[in-house]
Amino acid sequence: MSWLRPERPALPEFVEDPARRRAIVIELIVVFGITLGLSGLRSLLSLVDSLLQPVPLAQQQAQLNVPQATLSLVDLLKQLLSAGQLVGWGALGLYLLWRGGMKLAEIGLDKRRPGRDIIHGLLLAAVIGIPGLGLYFLSYSLGFSLSVQPSTLGETWWRPITLTLSAFGNAFAEEVLVVAYLLTRLRQLGWRENSALVASSVLRGSYHLYQGFGGFVGNVVMGLVFGRLWQKTNRLWPLIAAHTALDFVSFVGYALLKGRVSWLP
Repeated sequence: MSWLRPERPALPEFVEDPARRRAIVIELIVVFGITLGLSGLRSLLSLVDSLLQPVPLAQQQAQLNVPQATLSLVDLLKQLLSAGQLVGWGALGLYLLWRGGMKLAEIGLDKRRPGRDIIHGLLLAAVIGIPGLGLYFLSYSLGFSLSVQPSTLGETWWRPITLTLSAFGNAFAEEVLVVAYLLTRLRQLGWRENSALVASSVLRGSYHLYQGFGGFVGNVVMGLVFGRLWQKTNRLWPLIAAHTALDFVSFVGYALLKGRVSWLP
């Protein structure tokens, strides 16, 4: 029952001072207004645009890792900058928590048990990834999702490197901001654990709306699982490891299998 209705932990402390509470709210608006919240609004508009097209969703494409320049070297550098931006988003959330007096260990970013964190992350990736893949194909077959192409990069020597860095960048930015940072700040504002979890999960789903309704639902479910695990275990590394593994398999696996198997859309 404690997994369904967990108690609020003693730390971080509830902020009562009106000025500090107002500062936290403003900080949340600014942070998500320039990162994943903005991505959510753009994704919503992308879905609206797709729904207004004369062709069904399943006949449209959503491309994730795409070429950003004609010249290979320039494309490589821009891909690295994109991954770096994602890491920077996560670093911003960590800095603000640290600047507010929290230690990174208090949100599960310490080096006490790296091996166990990685193993737990890989197991979590399998638990989430296999049903998630089934949900995508079901949603796609029913016409509720676009054809998602995780990578359209050409066969260059650096493609596996940039796709791996992109996978880590996505994982780091999302798990730090949407889980550790957001849920910590909502605890300080006095939100209940379940209410904060739902808000975090809907936010996670929102910036995947460009993939269609299946992408939204799948990521909301993922957010509920990841968020609750963090609330109960206070370990962030397993979530980052799991998310990295999921995106790595998706990005690199798609790049290797595209055109070689018939079941990929």
